[in-house]
Amino acid sequence: MQACPFDLSDPRLVPARPEIADARLRGHVEADRYVVGEERSVVVPAAPLRRTPRFDAGLETEAVMGDTVTAYGAEEGFVFVQFAHDGYVGYLPEAALGLAVAPTHRVTALRSFLYPGPDLKQPASGWLTLGARIRVTETVGDYLRLASGGYVFAGHCAPLAAVEPDYAATAERLVGTPYLWGGRTSLGLDCSGLLQLCLAQAGIAAPRDADQQERGLGEALPLDFDGLRRGDVVFWRGHVGLMLDATRLIHANGHHMAVAVEPLREAVARIQEKSYGPVTSIRRLISEAQIRV
Repeated sequence: MQACPFDLSDPRLVPARPEIADARLRGHVEADRYVVGEERSVVVPAAPLRRTPRFDAGLETEAVMGDTVTAYGAEEGFVFVQFAHDGYVGYLPEAALGLAVAPTHRVTALRSFLYPGPDLKQPASGWLTLGARIRVTETVGDYLRLASGGYVFAGHCAPLAAVEPDYAATAERLVGTPYLWGGRTSLGLDCSGLLQLCLAQAGIAAPRDADQQERGLGEALPLDFDGLRRGDVVFWRGHVGLMLDATRLIHANGHHMAVAVEPLREAVARIQEKSYGPVTSIRRLISEAQIRV
């Protein structure tokens, strides 16, 4: 038997359900049928990924325009998928998916509108969030024409290879964004969604959830609050925040119900008393030479 290509210890990353599983999992998990997945692209501004194929199931995370997924099979208006960027599995609405398309640009504004033509006076036909990826076919004046249809303001986008190295600056732009469990867009974010989104703008791939990020990102620092700097990441059991400097933390949190900045020590005291307990680790992702303030 070949080695399993998936981490079976984390069900969030295993493309298998009792009724269907990735063909590479044959012999490793039990399923009614095994299929070879097909690559698809997300073609709507945002779509909920749910644990079960039900519209009232809880939000696990979100897909955004241009995300690539492996699709395994449709059921009751949903498709069982695995995200390419972080390996997360679940059910997306079937209408959210289209043929696989290679993006050329990404959205750098917090949000931008789609228009039926290259004219801001036309009624908007949709919207795109920070980090959405699009395939551009031509430039028409100040607008980019999308392969999927519609136009977006060119000043709100950048070539796919362009990055924002100071991911803390991206987080600062998102201050005030409402807290949303499972949120991954500039309309609503949870703590790990904020970190994942900001790191993606810096060209750094990150897992989706805080415990996965704690295991997979950076190097551990001493578990104290001396010598911290911009870009360091602070973890609790089930929560994460990002340092803006030696003393200030930015995080999406349920206390403020928003992305907020506060003194680290105040946050630590409140979180230890009311929610996630003590800090479990502090990790450094980049060298001092990479920091751009």
